Amino acid sequence: MKFKTNILDEKAIKRTTIRLSHEIIERNKGAENLALIGIKTRGIPFAQRIANGILSVEGVKVPVGKLDITLYRDDLSTFSVLPTVNETLVDFDVNGKTVILCDDVIFTGRTARAAIDALLKLGRPKSIQLAIMVDRGHRELPIRPDFVGKNLPTSLAEVVCVKFTETDGVTAVDLYEK
Repeated sequence: MKFKTNILDEKAIKRTTIRLSHEIIERNKGAENLALIGIKTRGIPFAQRIANGILSVEGVKVPVGKLDITLYRDDLSTFSVLPTVNETLVDFDVNGKTVILCDDVIFTGRTARAAIDALLKLGRPKSIQLAIMVDRGHRELPIRPDFVGKNLPTSLAEVVCVKFTETDGVTAVDLYEK
């Protein structure tokens, strides 16, 4: 892949995450009964950053879980006969909660659909909302995020890479060409 441009640097991502934390609090009239679940891999640090933002603004510690959607993907057979399943860790009851699924990029909507399926196996939330750092368009399913950090129309020949220090050693959103 060929690097094209930096879309968001570390400071811009921090500002965006704080804004998203405020939007989540405002839409839900506070942080009571909220839970955040990060979709593996980069949705996990994104969810934790939003939780930290909610804590600093509202003073409420929102539970954060980790969700591996591998077995819920509709393209599982194209990956491997024996897919690697990582840990799903949701050590709180999702029943009756407003659960915010967090992910780095939304593209076709298939990951979000798989995450909803996986979440519903854990219980019955009051509602499910979707927080995304970058919406790059090209939806194949009728799924729309509730909270978007950056709308970034892209071509199919482009790749959006969201990086967090926790997983990549650097925090940035970069655009590449295939």
